[in-house]
Amino acid sequence: MHTIWANLTVSVAELQHNFMDILAQADNAPIAVLNHNHPEAYVLPAAYYERLIACLEDLEDARLVRERGQGPFIEVSLDDL
Repeated sequence: MHTIWANLTVSVAELQHNFMDILAQADNAPIAVLNHNHPEAYVLPAAYYERLIACLEDLEDARLVRERGQGPFIEVSLDDL
């Protein structure tokens, strides 16, 4: 059994025939596309994808802050800048 990470599922054929209606029905959330009742792909509305990418960038920034917070640190004076 496969975990489906979407509240809305459609078949490949249904997606081909009613793409815009399905996007509207999804209400800006992911859509699982099933092939023989198994998730084959996910369709993400553009706004959802952009939020997802922003979240991933934030997580990467937080990782870098933690990593760089351990040092090494270089002492400099304001005159050197």
